[in-house]
Amino acid sequence: MVVALGHKQIQGALHKYVHLERIRINNRKKVKGLTLEEGLEQLYVPTGDNSGSIKLYVPDQGHLRKAKVTPTPDIVYKRDYDHFSLPPPLTKEAAKKRLRYLTVLGGVTPEIAQKIRDEEGKLTPVAGESVTSASAMRVGVDREFFRQLRALLRIIFPNIYAKEVYMFVAHTCFLVLRTYLSLLVARLDGYLVKSLISADGKGFVRGLGMWVALAVPATYTNAMIRFLQSKLSLAFRTRLTRYVHDLYLNQHQNFYKVMNLDNRLEAVSQYITHDIAHFSNVISELYSNISKPILDMVIFMWQIGNNLGFSGVAASMLGYVVSSYALRSVSPPFGKLAALEAKLEGNFYNAHSRMIINAEEIAFYNGASTEEGILRRSYRELVRHIKSILRARVGYNSMEDFVLKYSWSAFGYIIMALPTFSAHDKSEGNASSDPNIAKHTEGYISNRRILLSLADAGSRLMYSYKGIATLAGQTSRVYSLISSLHLLQHDDYQSVNRPDDLPEDQPFYDLGHLQGTVIQNKPHVKFIHAPIVTPAPSQERGGDLLVSDLNLQVNPGDHIQVTGPNGVGKTAIARVLAGLWPLFDGQLEKPNTDDMMFLPQRPLLTTGSLREQIIYPYTYQEHLETGRSNDDLMDILKHVHLAYLPEREGGWTTRKEWKDVLSGGEKQRMGMARLFYHLPKYAVLDECTSAVSTDVEGLMYAHAKDLGITLITISHRPTLFKYHQWLLDIKGHDDFEIINLAGDGEQLTIDQEMAELEAKVAEVDAWKVRLAEIQKELSFSRS
Repeated sequence: MVVALGHKQIQGALHKYVHLERIRINNRKKVKGLTLEEGLEQLYVPTGDNSGSIKLYVPDQGHLRKAKVTPTPDIVYKRDYDHFSLPPPLTKEAAKKRLRYLTVLGGVTPEIAQKIRDEEGKLTPVAGESVTSASAMRVGVDREFFRQLRALLRIIFPNIYAKEVYMFVAHTCFLVLRTYLSLLVARLDGYLVKSLISADGKGFVRGLGMWVALAVPATYTNAMIRFLQSKLSLAFRTRLTRYVHDLYLNQHQNFYKVMNLDNRLEAVSQYITHDIAHFSNVISELYSNISKPILDMVIFMWQIGNNLGFSGVAASMLGYVVSSYALRSVSPPFGKLAALEAKLEGNFYNAHSRMIINAEEIAFYNGASTEEGILRRSYRELVRHIKSILRARVGYNSMEDFVLKYSWSAFGYIIMALPTFSAHDKSEGNASSDPNIAKHTEGYISNRRILLSLADAGSRLMYSYKGIATLAGQTSRVYSLISSLHLLQHDDYQSVNRPDDLPEDQPFYDLGHLQGTVIQNKPHVKFIHAPIVTPAPSQERGGDLLVSDLNLQVNPGDHIQVTGPNGVGKTAIARVLAGLWPLFDGQLEKPNTDDMMFLPQRPLLTTGSLREQIIYPYTYQEHLETGRSNDDLMDILKHVHLAYLPEREGGWTTRKEWKDVLSGGEKQRMGMARLFYHLPKYAVLDECTSAVSTDVEGLMYAHAKDLGITLITISHRPTLFKYHQWLLDIKGHDDFEIINLAGDGEQLTIDQEMAELEAKVAEVDAWKVRLAEIQKELSFSRS
């Protein structure tokens, strides 16, 4: 045995080395045929460093490219939990009260955050409304917005050595350079006009040459600013998406909890695919739209102060203050409008997704017209809201254009005219020969250019307020996503208060008050006074009790079958055992996750090759490390009567939509093939062979027992009794019975046969009467 295991390990290492050498060579040349198909098997190689990063080989235009992926460490999530443990406020009163606890920039200590959570824990949205729907109406540019934004900035800028910091610094440098170039252009513009007024040909040619020379760095600077802005947006999105994916898809099954055990989020896919991208675009654009105008204003104000004195600066500042106050007073709540628009977009997207998922059922019921009405209603709500936003923007944009474009320009002309009208030396005569007029003209042109740039900077800064309000809405969306995932990571569900009209003797099961204990790393499966409850997130009456007090122990080799009518809680036991549903009370002892495997009635067929259907959830790299060959996989397929698949489908690396290729029975037998590949200690089989013939089903169950797998089978079929030692018969209404099939199996079979014979004997008299009636009818027809 030891020699055989050593041979397998050596063989696996050899397979791995040969495959990696082929991948390394294919990185330098075009990949064709079978090699590219192998590359499509999502192969990744651990780098071996302490960060746990991997090298992922990604097909790109016929080549295999290396991409280094570093997962988010658990210590980062533990560090960030305090910043995301406080969900957005649900009511207007809660939002106002929360602001009193926050600092100017949204800072809050963990103690204060816990106090806020305790006070707001009793608040719930109205019936039928999710948390995001309620919080969307509380969005604004306030301290709560700054608190949420600070939490997200910790993700996109994890440390000062991150690449995003270097791109941010480079982007800032180019913004400063563009402001300096704008100042040079203003001075050069005045110099060119002075040369024209003074009829200085050499000076004009010199200035024109400087103008052309200045155009080269100016155009490059503008291009780099746009390039770095796009790179920053993509880097922010990558950082947030990877953070969310690592939090969404981990051993805590948050991807299942967020859709089945929680109602904080609606259409989670839209949050990850759309809202994160929108947030990244808005924040990268907003930095340019805010930092550049502020920098322009500081530098141009300084230049105006040198040219026109302190009065010019004071007048400019007064104009900005008055106009900003006027625009702020008439500004619509863009943040709330943006958050509500994103919510309605999600509802419309979710309506289409629901129709796609249930397309077959809708077609059977001929419900296309009804579904069309649902989609139209969802779209009408979205369109109505967008129209309201457009109407709100008409008046605001008119006021904004009047103040920013025309008022500021007229105000700038007044500031420029004051030095000219107050000058003591006014010359008359030929302008070309009067140096004072040329000098005044140069100053006027330069100051006009600077003031126009200053007005443009101020207008862009005022325009950016809409961007800040939009950012507030997107920040609330992305923060709600990450906050919900963090809370579910810690099994922190929404709590519901016990109804006042609920009888005291009736138990109340709330996801916010879990008292069950789950102990892993045990050699057995054991339920101790464990109620099996259907979770009902945010439902007023709590969860539905299926089995009140389950006491059951399954030791290795004690195969048990669970049977009973539909809806009594058979599958619920499997979900609690798998950790999909929480344990509300009692205690559960079970092996580690790697020692258990769950096979549902509808097996998952992943996107990939035929080989990947068998080894799932292993990747091809993990398969190589096991040392198993294609011959081993073929042996597994023989035991599930699928040995014909590789030849029929074109080989192990063939990639197809397997859910459309395989029949129902073949899909379930593929699920059993995965069981024989992974060889867990325990297997929970939930009607996983309902579409398989009884003879093939029996052979697979017998083979599973020969492999030493302890079976926990959920099935109605009595033909499977002989493969189990125990029977858990759930009768419903909180009644169940545990039967020892090993000792009572023969008696159980005899009793069943006797009951069937007695039933047949009891029907003999009825058969005789019916026979006499038939003979009478036949004789009458003959006569």
